[in-house]
Amino acid sequence: MTALLGLAARSAWNRRFVLGLVLLSIALSTLLLMGIERLRQDVRQNFSQAVSGTDLIVGARAGQVELLLNSVFRIGSATRNIRYASVEALAKHRAVAWVLPLSLGDSHRSMVVLGTSVDYFQHFRYGERQPLALAQGRRFEALFETVIGAEVARALGYRIGQQVVLAHGDGAMEANDHADKPFTVVGILAPTGTAVDRTLHISLQAVEAIHLDWAAGAPLPGQAVSATAAAAADLRPRSVTAALIGLKTRAAVFAVQRDIAAFQDEPLMAILPGVALDALWELVGVGERGLQAMSALVAVVSLVALVAVIAAGLNERRRELAILRALGAGPRQLLLLLALEGGLVTALGVLLGVLGCMVAVAALAPWVQSQFGIGLRLQAPGSAEWLWLAALLVGGFVASLVPGWRAYQLSLADGLSPRI
Repeated sequence: MTALLGLAARSAWNRRFVLGLVLLSIALSTLLLMGIERLRQDVRQNFSQAVSGTDLIVGARAGQVELLLNSVFRIGSATRNIRYASVEALAKHRAVAWVLPLSLGDSHRSMVVLGTSVDYFQHFRYGERQPLALAQGRRFEALFETVIGAEVARALGYRIGQQVVLAHGDGAMEANDHADKPFTVVGILAPTGTAVDRTLHISLQAVEAIHLDWAAGAPLPGQAVSATAAAAADLRPRSVTAALIGLKTRAAVFAVQRDIAAFQDEPLMAILPGVALDALWELVGVGERGLQAMSALVAVVSLVALVAVIAAGLNERRRELAILRALGAGPRQLLLLLALEGGLVTALGVLLGVLGCMVAVAALAPWVQSQFGIGLRLQAPGSAEWLWLAALLVGGFVASLVPGWRAYQLSLADGLSPRI
């Protein structure tokens, strides 16, 4: 067996250029399979750890996935706000322990601005019920103070004491900047791997202050309100985007959800984060399976190319194979020789693809984190990835049996007297 393996390796090396191209295609297909699987798992991990300890998310009546994406992942925009008075009423419910109002809509250099209460830093949880922690500074106290996420500080180079100007909406137009009311960075949160890292946190009163001289999404001509005048104005919030609710006991979650659905003052809906996440995975599951199928098809094409290359070279190698037969090699040994040759190429391609995937994850992780908020983890392959790798290795060996079987059928006489 050792002799056959060495012979297969030398035979493959003798045709290294052609087989090298096949090896590269197998490596690329492996990288694609591993990359998609790694990305799929990390996306799910990031989404599932984005919020924990929150029993209900309340917002205007719309799709539950839409509300989840907007309030927790800061993706998209709410169709309609809810009145702050409704949030205060829900906070008085006998089963509610705490309520965190969320006001979204502004931004800063593509980063999200979130208006909330100071209780946000006490009650918000992510991952395995981990609380938010300050890496530097303190929570906001004054009106025009902000606490920024770790990614905001890293990507934009912000430090404690630095002033930042927020923008209305997505900040596409410079005229929509709230330049007359700059904020001072007073705190930087420790990394969480969630949307919190890409968020600037301000108070609900600050959200009202920067919009005193705005109406219908545009500044009011000739009615500018200075930062000093805004601080003296009535800044009681009028509306918010959504609210996170924690209950005194989990057993009351469905009763509170029904009470919110029957709320009289305005139409509201309350969703369970876990149920909404399941609905989200159902929506994206088709896309996941499509990407996996495409990757598997690429792998199959690579293995077919391996078979084609080995089979195409059989006619030129008939004399070589006949000489091996004459030296005592049996038909089964020839079959095994070609199968080992294809298996070696497949194994090297898979190994190269795995190493390429690890290098890509290590190199692209900071960029993916900053652009999409997805934390890619460099780690050993998981169970699903091992299954893909095993399928590729077995598939390569089995595919190599096809030209091996052809070699098995070649007779000694046919090899010594090839047709011209």
